[in-house]
Amino acid sequence: MPDIRAKCRQYRWTLHQDDAPSHTAKNTIKYFKRENVSFIEPRMWPPNSSDLNPVDYAVWGALQQQV
Repeated sequence: MPDIRAKCRQYRWTLHQDDAPSHTAKNTIKYFKRENVSFIEPRMWPPNSSDLNPVDYAVWGALQQQV
């Protein structure tokens, strides 16, 4: 989180993860809440498909342009 906050300090941002077990773990969710991280909770994720996340495409597109 310190690295993300340092890079994005002047922007409003929201963390969105995939449904990997470590991302949905109770301790992970508690950590984000304790650290006041803006995040999309697992219950709000698109059901049954991580392919529906448009953020992934935007990130990969930006990375491809830099390479």
